[in-house]
Amino acid sequence: MVVEGSELILVVNCGSSSIKLALFDAAEDKEILSALGEALASSEARLTVKGHLSANRQLPGGDHSAVLRAFMDLLTEHDFQRSRIAVVGHRVVHGGEHFSDSALIDDKVRSQIEACESLAPLHNPANLMGIRQVAELLPERPQVAVFDTAFHQTLPEKAYRYAVPARLYTESALRRYGFHGTSHRFVAAKAAAWLDRDLSATNLISAHLGNGCSVCAISAGQSVDTSMGLTPLEGVPMGTRSGSVDPGLMLHLLRRMDMSPQALDQMLNRESGLLGLSGLSNDMRTLTGAADEGNEDARLAIDVFCYQVAKTIASYWAVVKGPHALIFTGGIGEHARGIRAQIVAELGAFGLDFDEAANAQAIPEDVGVLCINRSSGTRVLAIRTNEELMIAQDARRLLETARGG
Repeated sequence: MVVEGSELILVVNCGSSSIKLALFDAAEDKEILSALGEALASSEARLTVKGHLSANRQLPGGDHSAVLRAFMDLLTEHDFQRSRIAVVGHRVVHGGEHFSDSALIDDKVRSQIEACESLAPLHNPANLMGIRQVAELLPERPQVAVFDTAFHQTLPEKAYRYAVPARLYTESALRRYGFHGTSHRFVAAKAAAWLDRDLSATNLISAHLGNGCSVCAISAGQSVDTSMGLTPLEGVPMGTRSGSVDPGLMLHLLRRMDMSPQALDQMLNRESGLLGLSGLSNDMRTLTGAADEGNEDARLAIDVFCYQVAKTIASYWAVVKGPHALIFTGGIGEHARGIRAQIVAELGAFGLDFDEAANAQAIPEDVGVLCINRSSGTRVLAIRTNEELMIAQDARRLLETARGG
């Protein structure tokens, strides 16, 4: 139940052609509204709102600004006073080496986000656009940037440096940064609480598996390695991204097959992964259905995916010297029970006692227990991630600090 008159927190996630919004009751950490603006700058642009109010607005040709204005108008129409919004939290994809935590946005922070645009050319400009639009609509409200990369700033140098000439790092900051940090941080805290352990004394492996996928090694509550790198292209295979491939393959395509850098980018980011292997779909639900009906390409895509995820998890088992828990999260991690089972089966050397009945059930609101290693006590958990809530909590924390709370 929303506390009448309580402060609200607005969460904004701007993509290049979409914008996600969420409104939280600050007093109860409760999401009361969510909204999606999609197909922006096209004749199909629209805003969909769910939660304490439901609405669909067609916004032909509308951009991010039009969506935000329409959302604010809806709040006013339904007696959500705009003045109750105390702070706005933004997802920002890349913070480079500038940020190891979320930050109140000022001119310096904005310029540092701009400085990272070359590292995230599709994401940071859109994130900055959202920051500018909110500043116009809510000029007196503080804004907070929550960075995908911040959680991974604790990686040791041996984990984040590439074995290339040192000048590429010292002059251009080309290194492993990692992504999905907000999700990994959220589920790590949930797992530690469920295990009844201090996060600072907890070792975990977190597998965020969705259309984008990354695995994170967490030691004493801190990220110490992660599968994504300089960009979200590195690591395990994903929906349409290749994940890690031999750089020699790219040189071959550029030199011997006369592929342009733009075409190579398109292939690796949008035509590879599950889609490229199967020739069918980037959606794991479609692929599992097709594999069950005998489609061998779909089966191969699933097998490659599960093998590579399991191989990465196995390597991180050594990094954290035995986790207290392995976490599955993200759309696939939370819902694809067959994929979870296949990945755990690939990890047979670790003696995990898989509970088929528990895996077959829908995971509860917070944490589902799938199996346990009887000798080490390692649990395998499925945890619902909530990046929007994490952003809202960070925004509230920094607002309270600024107020002297």
